[in-house]
Amino acid sequence: MSDETGTPDTPAGSSDGAAAQGGGPRPEPLRFFGTSWVEHDNGYAARRAGVAAGSLAAAVVSCLVLRFAYEGIQIADTGSFVTVLIIAMFAICSALAFRNTWEGFGTRQDPQRQASLRGLLAIGFVGSLLAYFFRSLTEAPGEKLQREEYAQALEAYERRTSRRTGNPSKKKRRK
Repeated sequence: MSDETGTPDTPAGSSDGAAAQGGGPRPEPLRFFGTSWVEHDNGYAARRAGVAAGSLAAAVVSCLVLRFAYEGIQIADTGSFVTVLIIAMFAICSALAFRNTWEGFGTRQDPQRQASLRGLLAIGFVGSLLAYFFRSLTEAPGEKLQREEYAQALEAYERRTSRRTGNPSKKKRRK
């Protein structure tokens, strides 16, 4: 385990150390769930409930903070145009962040696109929290994508390691 980042020294799916575990690809851990999403064990249901409650609580607290910011704008008496502009900005950015986060649970995102959307996603953090909440009601966020990739990796591993019957050098040649 790397001391600096807290990540494993070997990437998920690598063969290092996999022979001791029976070989084959290893599932990639999910945030808050580790690899419990594979077999739905080790408190998976409790973790999912905790993630749902935590993300909803964070979204509620975030909305309260935004409410205080709105009241500050009202006290500053900046005018209705600025107030409407700020409300529209947070609403639009939250909707875009929700959609982007929701789509990210089903497909791998382009890293360059994610980097360019970082500011927008930071402004629309409430939408990301709500997407995380709604997804955790049905599954661990990102579980479907990880499960598909893990199944493909297992299938490819089985194809690579399947044994042929017989000795190919003793095969009769056609004349």
